[in-house]
Amino acid sequence: MLRVTPDPAVLHPLPAHERVVFLKPLVSSPKIEVGAYTYYDDPDGATGFEQRNVLYAYGPERLVIGRYCAIASGTRFLMAGADHPTMGVSTFPFTMFGGEWTERTLDIVTGMPSRGDTVVGNDVWFGYQCTVMPGVRIGDGAVIAAGSVVTADVPPYTIVGGNPAKPIRRRFDDADVERLLRAAWWDWPVDLVTENCRTIMAGTPADIARIAAEHGLEKAVPADDCASHT
Repeated sequence: MLRVTPDPAVLHPLPAHERVVFLKPLVSSPKIEVGAYTYYDDPDGATGFEQRNVLYAYGPERLVIGRYCAIASGTRFLMAGADHPTMGVSTFPFTMFGGEWTERTLDIVTGMPSRGDTVVGNDVWFGYQCTVMPGVRIGDGAVIAAGSVVTADVPPYTIVGGNPAKPIRRRFDDADVERLLRAAWWDWPVDLVTENCRTIMAGTPADIARIAAEHGLEKAVPADDCASHT
């Protein structure tokens, strides 16, 4: 049987639905990196993702998003350029207006600490109108509930929600999370993903681990990534 799989290089994987775009072929900014098959769904202009959904990207910090992520309409990533100085009396950004204001204050802005890149793992689901704050790291397999404001790191396979977002529950126990991180199905060859997509959707962590082991695809995972988070 001839296998037909989506082409990750095609902007609109569903030709009849322009509201859905694969982000990898869309983004052009060197500050944004997106893995294959990650998509954004927005009925009001999905192709404006870089301009409308990645905000205040003035500094060197990058937004890195893994593979097979699902990003719902209105999800926004606030970058470090949104930060204002808080070390003194005023938070007013004098520097951005140029002239003598800039000359007198530029060193304050350039010396501000940064939380670094915003990093999203693989197979992460963002619900409708989430907001992700600068420098946050979101682990593989996490779920961000609709309307959440993510201000802190999210462990792998954890569901979070609220403002600020708090853990609701873990999707799997520690042993199963370790199995899934070692299996890293998002890094499998796409033909193997296609062959096992039903198991990936509806199977168990043990099923995924078995397939990875059978094909010699298991990875070493740092202990910190597998640690329990409650």
